[in-house]
Amino acid sequence: MKKILYILIVFTLFNCEDVIDLKVPTSDPKLVIEASLNWFDGTDGAQQQIKLTLSAPFFDAQVPPANNAIVTVEDNNGNMFQFLEDAETGIYKTSTFIPQINQEYTLTIIYQNQTYVGTEVLTTVTPIDYIEQNNDGGFSGEDIELKAYYTDPANIDNYYFYEFISDIPEIPVLQVYDDQFTDGNQIFAFYSEEDLESGNQVTINNYGISQQFYQFMDILLQQTSDSGGGPFQTQPATVRGNCVNITNPDNFPLGYFRVSEAFQFTYIVE
Repeated sequence: MKKILYILIVFTLFNCEDVIDLKVPTSDPKLVIEASLNWFDGTDGAQQQIKLTLSAPFFDAQVPPANNAIVTVEDNNGNMFQFLEDAETGIYKTSTFIPQINQEYTLTIIYQNQTYVGTEVLTTVTPIDYIEQNNDGGFSGEDIELKAYYTDPANIDNYYFYEFISDIPEIPVLQVYDDQFTDGNQIFAFYSEEDLESGNQVTINNYGISQQFYQFMDILLQQTSDSGGGPFQTQPATVRGNCVNITNPDNFPLGYFRVSEAFQFTYIVE
């Protein structure tokens, strides 16, 4: 695919326009699976959704939805949950999901005559105990920092996925933690935003995750960090999730199938 990049250099007496023929490598689109089934505390967990899209070239403004797929999730008790597409959005919904801690679930997607399968166990998580605010953080000593304390269960390998949503950035801050060096202790997830100020609301979601998802997100977050470079750097390796194409293994999907117990904590910055 070819894109035309125009660089306009404006001089005092005249204009000069250079046309650069930018060749961008392309590949066949892949199915992208965003399947996070979250059982939030205080809900029955019956309402769930899965989003299916297709990979697109870097400069494309639109991400195409994957329409007309057949999407089901089945547990080990023989319960089958069908996810139906909402219009032509690529978002598939159910209102009958039955969450159960330590239950194994299998996601099956049939799309364009190919079958994709992923398996995950619904993982428990410990709630947040309290939030500690520090007004003297950052390099300047003037940034507001938040610590979300939680108590890790002892003698169990635990993995945590934290999502911080505030009034400021458009994209949530995502973090993963394990208890390799903190087993059985009270520890914290850390959040800081340069423009955070008194009165801002921060929603903190914490999810119980498997070791496999922890490793997947840890690599993904490293590749998408601020120090990862620009779009014209050497591209990082493709991070594969836990879904496979059993019809054509070479046409593997992107994304992940996750099933988690979740807690939400809303904090107003003081």
